[in-house]
Amino acid sequence: MIHEPIRKAFRRYVRLDCQVVRDFDFQLVGDLALDLSPKGMLVRARRHERRIAPVLTGEEVVISFKPPRSNEWFDAQGVVARVVHGRRPGDYGLSYGIELHGLSADDEQRLFEHLRGTSRPDAQRPPRPLA
Repeated sequence: MIHEPIRKAFRRYVRLDCQVVRDFDFQLVGDLALDLSPKGMLVRARRHERRIAPVLTGEEVVISFKPPRSNEWFDAQGVVARVVHGRRPGDYGLSYGIELHGLSADDEQRLFEHLRGTSRPDAQRPPRPLA
């Protein structure tokens, strides 16, 4: 029997304006958070211009956003953990899964408190058959 890994993150559906800037060339690469957790976020890619190099897994980014029900800016560093190309049904187009790092326990707790009471993201694909 194959066991699926259990998600430990507290992911929540959000639609937050944000700025995701690639560290090495300071290009704005993302502008809308699609889901958020104290450990990471899914961000819609900014419309690509031909002069901007594609974002790759492992690239360092700097993120700025206001958490739900907050007027304070939250700044963090992260790394692109996943590039979603938007080919599957239910995908929101090109987007990046970003793992936040370097957050203090207090920052993680503050982010968790702002996410509490918001809804989970909908499943993007139907469940797998049991047999």
